[in-house]
Amino acid sequence: MMKQEPIQCAVLGASGYTGIELVWLLHNHPQFSVKFAFSSSAREAEPISTLYPQLSGRCELILQPWHSDLLPQLAQQVRVVFLALPHEASAELAPQLIAAGLVVFDLSGAFRLIDAQQHLQAYGFKQPKLDAAVPYGLAEFTQLQGDEPLIAVPGCYPTAAALALRPVSHLLTHDSVPIVNAVSGVTGAGRKAQLHTSFCEVSLQAYAVAEHRHQPEMAASIGRDILFVPHLGNFKRGILATIYAQVQSGISAATIEDTLQACYADKPLVRIVNTPPKLQQVVGTPYCDIYCKMHGQQLIFSVAIDNLLKGAAAQAVQLANQYFRLPPSAGLMNPGAVV
Repeated sequence: MMKQEPIQCAVLGASGYTGIELVWLLHNHPQFSVKFAFSSSAREAEPISTLYPQLSGRCELILQPWHSDLLPQLAQQVRVVFLALPHEASAELAPQLIAAGLVVFDLSGAFRLIDAQQHLQAYGFKQPKLDAAVPYGLAEFTQLQGDEPLIAVPGCYPTAAALALRPVSHLLTHDSVPIVNAVSGVTGAGRKAQLHTSFCEVSLQAYAVAEHRHQPEMAASIGRDILFVPHLGNFKRGILATIYAQVQSGISAATIEDTLQACYADKPLVRIVNTPPKLQQVVGTPYCDIYCKMHGQQLIFSVAIDNLLKGAAAQAVQLANQYFRLPPSAGLMNPGAVV
């Protein structure tokens, strides 16, 4: 059998926490080859291991400064581009990449919301108009056809909440408003130095209560209104979400368990577990671990993911696997984490 040529790709925003995890996953992927790693903050080309010494001797890809005049060269040499950029930067660049004939997986929030007014309220800028609708890539519930020019990769909090609630949404009471309390590590705030994420300042606290920009995305993905309270934890990475919802009369714990098992039986990156998950069992992996328990007619979930992997980079690669008809977990099982 003739060996398949690698799929050439580029990562923009490669110097950030999500970007470097993307680079590392794609570097180790059997079917993808990272041709370019770009950073808008880089002043000159340098080995990526200069920024992340833990990759020394393991990945000597050159991190290059991005300039718009590189687009023609990029379009000639790669097929796929992963954007790990700020929202507005992705909104500006993605249409240009699409026009150049490239497939784009966007990890920002620039294209996640269908409603233009919701987007403007959540992100503070107008969403660019595109010729075709952008699929929302919650990997376990998305069926990419392999001809979409742009795929929106979900946010980390919405991924955790939707993977728990979507399979059972039809079993909840009509007026149930699920409550999602979730704690994220500080890598969720990005690599840029900020006072509130510095080591001496971080303490467990709620933030953006009932007004986080992921709330409308979460509600759209689940298909009902939700109440979302995010928290910042004093740890590097991972999300632990506790979710509460009211189920219909007569729905048993066994029905919930059977529904979850049936939904994820052929989806290897979601694990239904028998005890509340710890972050340490998912950090550095592409898994989502879900535990559920009934208390009367109240359904309680405990969900754990790695915010940089299943909540970002690993899900992007999972979607790329789906796009190119590769196994869901291809390139995701062994590389481990960088940050």
